[in-house]
Amino acid sequence: MIIREISNEEYENFINVYPYSSILQTTEYSKIMANQDHTCIYVGVFKNNILIGASLILIKKIKGYKYAYAPRGFLIDYSDKSLIEEFTKEIKRYLNKMDVTALKLCPPIIRCIFNKEGKTTGINPKYDTCFNNLISLNYHHFGYNSFFEAYKPRFEALIDLAHDYKELFKNIKKEYKTKIRSAEKMGIKIYRANSNEIDLIYEQTKNKYPRDLKYFQDSYKFFSEKNKMEYYYAKLDTNSYLKYIKKQYETIEAEVYELNQELMKNSNNKLISRKMDADYRLSNMKNKLLEANDLSRKYQKGLVLASMLIAKNRSEIYLYMDGFDTMYKKFNAKHLLMWKIIEKYSNLGYKRLNLGGITDIRVENNKFEGLNNFKTNFNSSIVEYAGDFELVINPAKYFLYRQMTRGK
Repeated sequence: MIIREISNEEYENFINVYPYSSILQTTEYSKIMANQDHTCIYVGVFKNNILIGASLILIKKIKGYKYAYAPRGFLIDYSDKSLIEEFTKEIKRYLNKMDVTALKLCPPIIRCIFNKEGKTTGINPKYDTCFNNLISLNYHHFGYNSFFEAYKPRFEALIDLAHDYKELFKNIKKEYKTKIRSAEKMGIKIYRANSNEIDLIYEQTKNKYPRDLKYFQDSYKFFSEKNKMEYYYAKLDTNSYLKYIKKQYETIEAEVYELNQELMKNSNNKLISRKMDADYRLSNMKNKLLEANDLSRKYQKGLVLASMLIAKNRSEIYLYMDGFDTMYKKFNAKHLLMWKIIEKYSNLGYKRLNLGGITDIRVENNKFEGLNNFKTNFNSSIVEYAGDFELVINPAKYFLYRQMTRGK
């Protein structure tokens, strides 16, 4: 068995037939990270001149030391002890020649699957074998973190799209279905965007993702070369919103007038209570009308409230980036946008939507409850992975590296 650097074409041919690969293991992702100060290489392990395993390796210099990372791990069977043992020996030898200090990986080894209520629905029967194989080869496990302490999330929310879109909508939480309908009524419309509008999603997410604008631009550029990325945003049609609020105001105003007429004929506690309630609603609607007029005047061409970058990989789509304007959260634009993404790609025949990372929903008093609820209320399942591992390549340099980066 030998390991060597392989070409872009060799790597792509391999991942295209491999049972599973993540968008983080694609050649597109490697190009993005190459523009983020990483050296990117593809390595392959050969047995009898047949490629049986591969990996994208990202290398970055930290405090003068080369540190490597294999996003979503190696493309290899972790349950095959002899294979992972030989692969580890060869990758250590290869990376040592490149003066790499250590290698981190977050392999797609599923521990279990559970539903939005936290009930286990599936357990990986090979999990212990895969995990123990790595531990026996001196891979250090960083533990079963519940939040976002790892390099990549240990929990992901996935939606099974292999159903009719009507069934998918039916399974969404009732509260969210109401929000989706209300967003449409208020004048939220969904548009497909282009590269010239990437700054919109960057502005909505720059405080959420530790990436610069170039990362967003490169992501769209490289994934779009083979039609693997689409960009959508939800926009408030301010004129439609104004008309909607005016109609609501006129309806309540008419109700107040009728109640006034009835009170003149027959005053009683029930009518007075109804009148007070109607007056309160009319006052609130008046404030909304003033706001709607202001929005219509300021944003005559509409106002972008939420955005999403969608990456495509085989039969799976991935919520690559998403954001929304927190000032206008009440419009539920992100809810409508998410539903339209689900509806579109299920109709196109995609099998799964990966909503990305969440935290452990089984933890009480979870500060990320809002994020978790948004992703699980669309009837997603939660996949729990093993977490991060680290393989020391050069012990002497690793000791010095740890001293230099302690607390980082």
